Amino acid sequence: MEKMTDWLTSGPPWVEYRSRVDLFSEGEGSQGVQSARERLIDHPHVQAILDELASWPGAALKSHKSAGHLLHKLTFLADLGLCQGDPAVDKVIERVLAHQSDEGPFEIVMNIHPRYGGKGEDEWIWMLCDAPLMLYALVEFGLQDDTRIRTAVEHLSGLVRENGWPCVVSKKAGSFRGPGKKGDPCPYANLVMLKVLAEFDEWQDSEATRLGVEAALTLWEERRERHPYLFYMGTDFSKLKAPLIWYDILHVTDVLTRFPWARSDKRLLEMVEVIQSKVDADGRYTPESIWIAWKGWDFGQKKEPSPWLTFLVWRMLNRVA
Repeated sequence: MEKMTDWLTSGPPWVEYRSRVDLFSEGEGSQGVQSARERLIDHPHVQAILDELASWPGAALKSHKSAGHLLHKLTFLADLGLCQGDPAVDKVIERVLAHQSDEGPFEIVMNIHPRYGGKGEDEWIWMLCDAPLMLYALVEFGLQDDTRIRTAVEHLSGLVRENGWPCVVSKKAGSFRGPGKKGDPCPYANLVMLKVLAEFDEWQDSEATRLGVEAALTLWEERRERHPYLFYMGTDFSKLKAPLIWYDILHVTDVLTRFPWARSDKRLLEMVEVIQSKVDADGRYTPESIWIAWKGWDFGQKKEPSPWLTFLVWRMLNRVA
């Protein structure tokens, strides 16, 4: 463990900062944590993202799997630990908050082709596969008690069904719906809804989150027979990948282990065992798949262990332990 501690705290500043806080329980006021956080914010990679986010919402979102879209860069900065009051973050927050729908969720610019029920033009709308991510980022930035955030959470949480969260879109999106049966849950929407609700104490053990967690675990249990909305839980799903953007095994286990009452479920532990089987002799993890948009980061290669990926796995395993 000492060797692992040295490796993580001597890695990129985002790894050192989050490791000190999340793995080694150092307080935000410690010198090591403060130094790592300062170097994190000043790092050219982080500054580049902040520069991009200054133009929020950026290009219209055409695919939620576009790893380089500002939506995913927003949530990644929140995962790193940036917050309200940090340089350039307040401006991004203002831009996101400026577009709240009448229904409650925050909107993003999208372009839906007419063949899918859209207008074929850029417009501010929301879907259940993006609105929770913006909410998650705002909560992580420190706005969890803002009434606008609460309004959005109340609306989105109320969309849950007995089998989890389905494919739901803004009334502006017309007849658009993902490629699946209307009665099925959307695995990704269900995942990101659980991700944001896990950040609220009052939702931790709610009926909504229990329905969502059971839906996610049932999909794993029935993964060979059921592939709702074309989401598979096969070979590609099981590859280790960062950052946590799409529907893959590390993202799913990272979210589900945020609920203490779910950690002993044998289905979740099966997924955890799959991840543990990929560890090397030094306790490190190497990316098995990468997002090209993140190629310059330590997790944007498949040749050697990634400090950030290893941190993500160890944080998840620590919850289970």
